[in-house]
Amino acid sequence: MRTLHAPLALTALVAALTLTACGGGGGSDNGKDTAGCRLAVEVGPGNAATSAGDTGNVPVTLTNRVDAPCTLDGFPGIELKDGDSSWSVAHAEGAKPAKVTLQKGEAATFTITYVRGDGGSLSAPVKNLEITVPGPDEAGSHPWSYGDVALKSREAPDASVGAIQIAGD
Repeated sequence: MRTLHAPLALTALVAALTLTACGGGGGSDNGKDTAGCRLAVEVGPGNAATSAGDTGNVPVTLTNRVDAPCTLDGFPGIELKDGDSSWSVAHAEGAKPAKVTLQKGEAATFTITYVRGDGGSLSAPVKNLEITVPGPDEAGSHPWSYGDVALKSREAPDASVGAIQIAGD
């Protein structure tokens, strides 16, 4: 039987999704500027882990789609989900959050690193990825096509999220 890898096929679908988030000229919420900045969110394609125990990387690109500058300040929030179950992804060890301001059309990236699970009791059968962009905490859900994620414990996935940085840095 031939196996097809879905990450590339999903890229076109995911690229069309947008997420409203971040600060940019207007009201405020707890001291943060939270007026409507609109981000296009593209997940992958990544360096998928193909076998249990392998490490994979999934890049996420955030592109500012409005004329006002968009400021991202902090780490993105990442939840791996399967129906009613969810697993929070920790920040990469040693990573430091940065304040990134995007002009219209500029992009920033971050990477989700994970270990592929074996489908057993210490694996998360992830179906969706929820990304919360630092700012007004708006979230968007995206399909996860990279297979099970290994768990360090029942609550902690063997995964991490890096800091947001200007694309190309």
